[in-house]
Amino acid sequence: MNSLTNYTLKLADDTLIMGQRLAEWCGKGPYLEEDIALTNIALDYLGQSNNFYKYAAQLQGEGKTEDDLAFLRVEKEYLNAQMVELPNEDYAQTILKVYFFCVYQKLLYEKMSDSADETLFALAQKSLKEVKYHYIHSKTWMNVFANGTDESKSKIENALENIWEYTGGLFDETEDEESLFKLDLIPSSKELYEEWKLLIKKDFSEFNLNFSESNFMQKGSRKGIHTEYFGFILCELQYMQRTYPDCAW
Repeated sequence: MNSLTNYTLKLADDTLIMGQRLAEWCGKGPYLEEDIALTNIALDYLGQSNNFYKYAAQLQGEGKTEDDLAFLRVEKEYLNAQMVELPNEDYAQTILKVYFFCVYQKLLYEKMSDSADETLFALAQKSLKEVKYHYIHSKTWMNVFANGTDESKSKIENALENIWEYTGGLFDETEDEESLFKLDLIPSSKELYEEWKLLIKKDFSEFNLNFSESNFMQKGSRKGIHTEYFGFILCELQYMQRTYPDCAW
């Protein structure tokens, strides 16, 4: 499997698992409009994953479909960041996960819009329109939690303690990403990480939240190493395809 295929799969896996997690809020949101908003964001993630899986299947050239790649791989073959696997927990933690993820995606797709790869260029342009909305939405909620009541601020601070050590995994690299960067196909994950931290720090000053200076990060993202939650996600995600092989809608 070549390096561009792996890179495309990591983008697809991120959005698939993030969408699956966020969809768990369907029918359980704090109120109707927010329930619909979260469900729409989840659908955006799943749409992005579908597009990236299609391209990955094309790059592989093995006759597989996007469904094969999404539903019929084993745990160690998924290259998503560990952060997207974490449980939703309370609403503050969900919002923080979405916020961290959409800041990452916003910077990623902005830079990928200059990709020399025509397909990645097109997918970045399309996805960026969605991600800009996700950023506005989650940033608004971050401000509500941080500058609301003592309880709401406590919840977002607790969520930050739970999640921060997983954020670095978003920027872990798949094998031989450096060669793709040198060919102007993808942005540098290292540079993205530094820009991400700068934007997070800027936003946190507006939220009146303390920016974490901790450099301790969980290892294993992009290498097929997952949290204890991932197997349960796959059980739900793959049930239909495993139980009824080759089923079609």
